[in-house]
Amino acid sequence: MSPWVEFLVRHSYPILFFWVLVEQLGLPLPGLPLLLAAGALAGAGHLNLAVAVTLPVLACVCSDFLWFQVGRHRGNAVLGWICRISLEPDSCVRRTEDTFMRHGAKSLLISKFVPGLNLAAAPLAGIFRMRIRRFLPFDALGAFFWAGGYIGLGFAFSKQLETIGLYALRLGESLLVLLVGCLAAYLVWKYFQRQKFLRELRIARITPEELKKRLDAGEDIQIVDLRHAIDFAADPKTVPGALHFDPKEIEQHQELISRERDVILYCT
Repeated sequence: MSPWVEFLVRHSYPILFFWVLVEQLGLPLPGLPLLLAAGALAGAGHLNLAVAVTLPVLACVCSDFLWFQVGRHRGNAVLGWICRISLEPDSCVRRTEDTFMRHGAKSLLISKFVPGLNLAAAPLAGIFRMRIRRFLPFDALGAFFWAGGYIGLGFAFSKQLETIGLYALRLGESLLVLLVGCLAAYLVWKYFQRQKFLRELRIARITPEELKKRLDAGEDIQIVDLRHAIDFAADPKTVPGALHFDPKEIEQHQELISRERDVILYCT
């Protein structure tokens, strides 16, 4: 047994708990490989399967309850912060809010499997004022599906994963360089994709200061508030005279949107 594997086996339970806890708090740590490894170690008889599943579930519930309280007390500010550190901040808020509005507490059952929704689901539950006695059971069950599912896969394919692990140990630093290189290439691609999006968007964007100047000058413009229902409920203030409806309802209200004036849209 290699020193790394021996260290992992000896300290597996605290590593499993704190790694998942920190990952669920928002640090970019890969939790999936650790869960698969824990399942493989349980399949090889080095870990107790029940304990290996229970610890990450507890870690998820602890971190999610913290995010739940932050969302309840800080509102949409925390959701905006979470989405700003994501790889797709321009669609993160809208996608997570839409998912939560459609499924409510049930979204907690699948949130761990959905990129973007993983971190956002718990604070959204707090923003939406979900009751704690409703939040905790759904959150714990969702964490069980996530941790139990991947640990179960590792347990079922423990022999195959052990073989893969041996090959990985033989490759050593070459495998690490390859993985880091692939991750770096993905991040660079996402960065340039986002910059292209922002360049296209900047052409059609107006600042709040510019809008105020046009309103103060008495220009005949129309303003449409496209904020999501959750955002509007948290802060119902809007620009005087602005129409408000969900982006999905634009076609239903198209007769209200002027064809003869400049139309200013704003959202989260």
